[in-house]
Amino acid sequence: MVGDLLDRDIARTYASWFRALADPTRVQIVEYLARHGRPMSVGEIVAAVGLAQSTVSQHLKILTEVRFVLVEPIGTARHYRINDACVGCFPSAADVVMGRPAPIPKGAC
Repeated sequence: MVGDLLDRDIARTYASWFRALADPTRVQIVEYLARHGRPMSVGEIVAAVGLAQSTVSQHLKILTEVRFVLVEPIGTARHYRINDACVGCFPSAADVVMGRPAPIPKGAC
């Protein structure tokens, strides 16, 4: 029954979030930024992840597109930080798959 399905727009948003996290390096970057709780340069993230700067930059681009990560210009550099607003509205995969109530995405996510 269609009325029992998760709203299509919400499902589309969740799917974009899950696609963004469908790579282990991106999961590591998100976790690293969340754990450190401060803006970080690409160089700091590269040192932590151990991959080439161009590869890390591509992962950061994907994460910023879904707003898990925000970019802050600091002088001529760009620093990246976790989007704290998304932490509260990102559902766990288990909640969604198991039909438990999941948070409704808001404009900040």
